[in-house]
Amino acid sequence: MTELNLELNKNTTGRYGEYGGQYIPETLMNQLDLMTQAYEHYKNDPEFKTELHDLLVDYANRPSLLYYAKRMTEDLGGAQIYLKREDLNHTGAHKINNVIGQALLAKHMGKTRLIAETGAGQHGVATATIAALFGMECEVFMGKEDTDRQKLNVYRMELLGAKVHPVTSGSMVLKDAINAALQEWATRVDDTFYVMGSATGPHPYPLMVRDFQSIISQESKSQLKDQTGKLPDMVVACVGGGSNAIGSFANYIDEPSVQLVGAEAAGKGVDTNLTAATVERGSDGIFHGMKSMFLQNETGQINPVYSISAGLDYPALAQNTLP
Repeated sequence: MTELNLELNKNTTGRYGEYGGQYIPETLMNQLDLMTQAYEHYKNDPEFKTELHDLLVDYANRPSLLYYAKRMTEDLGGAQIYLKREDLNHTGAHKINNVIGQALLAKHMGKTRLIAETGAGQHGVATATIAALFGMECEVFMGKEDTDRQKLNVYRMELLGAKVHPVTSGSMVLKDAINAALQEWATRVDDTFYVMGSATGPHPYPLMVRDFQSIISQESKSQLKDQTGKLPDMVVACVGGGSNAIGSFANYIDEPSVQLVGAEAAGKGVDTNLTAATVERGSDGIFHGMKSMFLQNETGQINPVYSISAGLDYPALAQNTLP
């Protein structure tokens, strides 16, 4: 593998149209610059790509199954429905795809400690799993509300050797876990890599998450052509922090015949304050190191959001538009 000489570069800002960017304390800006350079280098490095591929295949159990849902198709009486079974990956979710990529990058940057935020807990479990595989220290920040409703995943993280921090500030959900993880990262940057699980945050995180999760749509596109001989008419994905959605959409964005549908958490209804439907109710702002649409009040303070699902109650529009 080629050696990389990291130097600070202030010119890469990672815009997605008018959104994205880097709105972050100077303490972290240098680390983001180094991370950006490292990623731009290693993503084209043949040995890194081979190592990543081998881990995805031999460790994460890819490719994941594309399953024809015959009974569901019959019951609904319309479209032929196929399910991309990311739940069959090691650790039980799509999160492992991105975590393997970011942790491998951290390893080659010389980092020995991983920190992460998590909502439903799957990203935390995936990060704890890879930290154990690579022999790294691991700490995970999770809203107290989410630790209560996802106790099994908390147990799994701790079983894997991770330290789980219940976050009691704010609404005690995903956004507050991200705040806590960013604050922790700022206090210990030299040996620590923050593994962001969502298509959010400052550049290069949305870019990395998109690239590492794009394996989902890369596979489904090929699998559908093999099984049906054509592209799908529509791809549907749930949207919380956006990693599942952008992974499912990425390789179809340039296909005009394919409709891409993201399903946000309506909560108690988009006409109430107990919702997480940012596209319906959001406005432009800056939070978590990025410019995006947020559920916020007239003074720019982030509103409490609601979903029965841990992880979907995120108050921002994920950075899912290709630059």
